[in-house]
Amino acid sequence: MGNLGFAFSPTHPGEVLKDEIEYRGISQKLLAEQMGISYKVLNDILNERRPLTTATAMMFEAALGVPADSLMRIQFKYNMQVAHQDRKLSARLAKIRKMVAAL
Repeated sequence: MGNLGFAFSPTHPGEVLKDEIEYRGISQKLLAEQMGISYKVLNDILNERRPLTTATAMMFEAALGVPADSLMRIQFKYNMQVAHQDRKLSARLAKIRKMVAAL
């Protein structure tokens, strides 16, 4: 498939959510309480140290009205871009492609 031209720095859904929360002037502590998750979990997501799960995406949708499926697509694209930048994985994939081509 070649180089798909991914951006140098992938966008984590936490970045989008953090911008939304700051724009609305919502306290992270209050939001975490309302969502029923710990402040640390919320802060880790917003600061891109933790991936967004389906459950947390649905909680953000309930709390902020941001569609969970849109957040999960951002997370998926982030995961794919990070994987494309992984040199060990790229080498392994190249080896697999070479072996399959010989079949």
